[in-house]
Amino acid sequence: MRITELLTKETIQINLSSHSKTGVIDELVTVLDQSGKLENAEEFKQAILGREAQSTTGIGEGIAIPHAKTLAVKSPAIAFGKSETGVDYESLDGAPAHLFFMIAATEGANQTHLEALSRLSSILMDMDVRKALLNASTKEEVLEIINLHDGEDEEEETPDDSAPSEGKILAVTACPTGIAHTYMAADALKAKAKELGMNVKVETNGSGGAKNVLTKEEIESAVAIIVAADTKVEMNRFKGKHVIEVPVAEAIRRPAELLNQAKEKDAPLYKGQEQSTEENTGSEKKQKAGFYKHLMNGVSNMLPFVVGGGILIAISFLFGIQSANPDSPEYNEFAAMLSKIGGGNAFYLMVPVLAGFIAMSIADRPGFAPGMVGGLIAATGQSGFLGGIIAGFLAGYVVLGIKRATNNFPSALEGIKPVLIYPLLGIFITGFIMLQFLVDPLSAVNTGIQNWLDGLGTGNLILLGLILGGMMAVDMGGPINKAAFTFGIAMIEGGNLAPHAAIMAGGMVPPLGLALATTFFKKKFNDNERKAGIAAYFMGASFITEGAIPFAAADPLRVIPSVVTGSAIAGALTMFFGIGLPAPHGGLFVFPIVEGNPFLYLLAVLIGSIITALMVGLLKKPIK
Repeated sequence: MRITELLTKETIQINLSSHSKTGVIDELVTVLDQSGKLENAEEFKQAILGREAQSTTGIGEGIAIPHAKTLAVKSPAIAFGKSETGVDYESLDGAPAHLFFMIAATEGANQTHLEALSRLSSILMDMDVRKALLNASTKEEVLEIINLHDGEDEEEETPDDSAPSEGKILAVTACPTGIAHTYMAADALKAKAKELGMNVKVETNGSGGAKNVLTKEEIESAVAIIVAADTKVEMNRFKGKHVIEVPVAEAIRRPAELLNQAKEKDAPLYKGQEQSTEENTGSEKKQKAGFYKHLMNGVSNMLPFVVGGGILIAISFLFGIQSANPDSPEYNEFAAMLSKIGGGNAFYLMVPVLAGFIAMSIADRPGFAPGMVGGLIAATGQSGFLGGIIAGFLAGYVVLGIKRATNNFPSALEGIKPVLIYPLLGIFITGFIMLQFLVDPLSAVNTGIQNWLDGLGTGNLILLGLILGGMMAVDMGGPINKAAFTFGIAMIEGGNLAPHAAIMAGGMVPPLGLALATTFFKKKFNDNERKAGIAAYFMGASFITEGAIPFAAADPLRVIPSVVTGSAIAGALTMFFGIGLPAPHGGLFVFPIVEGNPFLYLLAVLIGSIITALMVGLLKKPIK
């Protein structure tokens, strides 16, 4: 597709009357709207202003390229306007802008449209083009100038294999929309490198995906890497290299400085994300590393919900154990609000967020919605965080499968994949599998455990305490945990206070034990986990077992056995010490009202927590 199929006579305004940035935007939006290119002019204008809020699109040299990709666009188009007097557009070089290209891209713009839009950005880096456009007096002249320089059939740049890889400077450019600054920055770097006699290769991360991708061999032999980006770029591949990180506009404004800085290696060595130094040479190890990466992406994004929500619940207990219950004399409106925000909302989102970000790590953005829906089904179906992990991986690989199955679709359908095909099929298939094959079996397990506990009764109290305490730690809020908790409540109603004492002790141990582990075995945890450990003290003291979920989700094979062991021992000790608990919740706040010796109850919890901390400290490998 040629650029002039998007830039037409109807979308050209030779003489702009506005003398301000907002006035120019209004004028060009009106041009596009009157030519029938917009579904909603006001929404499109807000999208343009939103992009300007991120960083100015006045790139200097008298040019501004306001642009947006939004559903408010009916069909992709380009509007051109020229101001003889110039407009203060907050340009990067401070000079007034005379030439304006407003790019309107649809949310599902196909590949040919995106390529044409990106070519325009590259063409405008040519000084001769800018001079010709400044001198153009008619719409026909503008179209002729663009057509003359529009190399529609130019193929993607291929690396020059004859150029030596040693001494090469690499660069990556990316902007939020991927249709303007990405390519202008790349062209600016390449043009300046040619002028300076430098060897450079630039990877562009545009709307159509990454092009001219840097290879592992090129990265290893590169002098330095320039990352000019205002959006996410895969960075861990640059570990151990000199990396210069700047906004994408900086590569357009001062390419010579960045190239010289890279040549002199005037940049810190990129450390990369924390990970094991062991080389994953085998396919099994690579798969494990991938699994861990996806899991940690979910855990790290879930963590704020656990910490924020858990502490809010703990604060609500300061007003009384039943302060959130409207039927209780202790009811406090503010405490009820804290409990609702923390438990009813933050905790409610915890499992869907975990699943959503696991799926997103596997399948990129198209995996997010199916993962969130699968996680919500897991949460409402009482399958807890383990069900959320299953849902996340299920959704991620389902979407990957859909991507592969639609690889050979006609290019005309390329634009509807991310907005229609991926979410529609991804959500349906993930939801179908969760509802038809996973939720009911987990519910049956829950019911079976409940019936088994009812059958145990109170015949062997120490064994019962061992089982109930351990159950509280198996899934930390899932069906097994809830089965034990429900059994304890039933026992309180029946006048038997001992089982629930074991249950609460077992529920307090996981977060407390892991909090102790982060304090005394700091080298076994990363910085985020150590910070979460501080919050885990408060959640453990308040009987919020979910405070241990981030640790268990990140390293289930080591953490879950450790917390189950500690919780089981704490539950057994409470039975051995003859402790009874009349309150269903509250943690340390209700210790003064227990039947028996509250100090022995505290001792049971501390012993279980210390055992958990020691096991975690011995089993986990140090973070390197």
